[in-house]
Amino acid sequence: MPRLRLAEPLVMLATVLQWLVLSIVTGAVIGVGCSLFLRALFATAGHTYAISWWAQAGLLLAGGLANGLLLHYGYRLRRSTFDDSPIVAVNEQRGKMPFRTLWIKPVAALITLGCGGSAGKEGPCSHLGASLAAGIGRVLHLNPELRKRLLACGVSAGFASVFGTPIAGAIYGVEMLAIGRIRHDFLFPGIVAGVTAFEVSKTLGVPYPAYHIAFVGDFTELLFLKTVLIGILCGAAAWVFVELVQTIRRAFVTLRERHALWPPLLPVLGAVVLALLILVLPSDYLGLSLPLMERALDNQSMPTLGFLWKALLVAITLGSGFYGGIVTPQFVIGAVLGSAFAPALGLAPALGAAVGLVAVVASASNAPIAAILMGVELFGADSTLYVAGACVAAYLIIGHRSVYPAQQIAFSKSSWIFARADLPVGQEKVRLSYGLLRWWTKRRRQLGRRDDERLP
Repeated sequence: MPRLRLAEPLVMLATVLQWLVLSIVTGAVIGVGCSLFLRALFATAGHTYAISWWAQAGLLLAGGLANGLLLHYGYRLRRSTFDDSPIVAVNEQRGKMPFRTLWIKPVAALITLGCGGSAGKEGPCSHLGASLAAGIGRVLHLNPELRKRLLACGVSAGFASVFGTPIAGAIYGVEMLAIGRIRHDFLFPGIVAGVTAFEVSKTLGVPYPAYHIAFVGDFTELLFLKTVLIGILCGAAAWVFVELVQTIRRAFVTLRERHALWPPLLPVLGAVVLALLILVLPSDYLGLSLPLMERALDNQSMPTLGFLWKALLVAITLGSGFYGGIVTPQFVIGAVLGSAFAPALGLAPALGAAVGLVAVVASASNAPIAAILMGVELFGADSTLYVAGACVAAYLIIGHRSVYPAQQIAFSKSSWIFARADLPVGQEKVRLSYGLLRWWTKRRRQLGRRDDERLP
């Protein structure tokens, strides 16, 4: 033991130095890659809001066919059998991902967002980050444990680069791996890579918005409870969003199997549905919908069901086979919902939008810590007390659901619910705990006896 007293700090120092080098190199490479993607995105997305319905419908149909063909035939270039999901790569594939198909999802996302499909921009960046980090780990011949950490910090760097929130992005890349568990040994690499990628992207001219929300006045218990109530509403909205995405995805898969449809046709069918919906819904809900979110954060009231229209269009877009991110839509859904319901609670629409924006991310992605830090980085330290309770409440309300079907359940969110550990949420069927079931059965028997005694 005395020998370890000197050896241990030296090993820890070597570990810090090792990850400083690996994370800085990885973060710099990912920052460049994400900056190139974002530059291409800015040049192609957000130009369809003012065009005619016929032009928009034509773009959606063309984009759907291009997406279908690219995703169907592009993956035939893959030599390995590895999944390209970062969560699966860390949890099940020892940090390995296919590299030859790295370009497919970014190109598919550019097509989706360029034609007006309702999706997000962070998915391609996290995919780029994970794939580039996996490639670096392969070139350096790192062992499986180091490759897993490097891949996770690649995801963190991708999120930090796209949103301009280096600390929240770093935590998100680690927290999204499993519900209820954070690998603390992943944090230092993730933070270093996230900060590096953010600084590189900023140096390369990627613009990041600055929000100025007035979190002023005395913070009271009543105000805290109001923000928690917004969090509960956001958790319910996230529940609806996740269920919509999964239900519509299953419906399109069933349609393909039942009628033996050519897979590239599914996004085309989704485009037809989107085109018909925007005959009655504003086209603001297509694409990234960032102008909609910015109006909500600018203290403008939003329609009560606006969050539902955005959730529906995103679910159809992604469920039918278009590719795009799924976190940016959570921002929009939360901001619109919070802005719509804040006045009923005596709060400013902008404050409700800010709280709702991060609360939906906390619940739909099961990442409450990252969401709280995101609120701090986006809106300033004054927002901490406003967003903390809302994020944790929303995280609990959605239960054991996730926008990431591969996300594992490490711990149940309630002692009244049983869930087996280390199974993906898409496979595990949570159930009531034995103790609660026994209490409920006993209670029903007591009520049954009382009813029998009242009978003549």
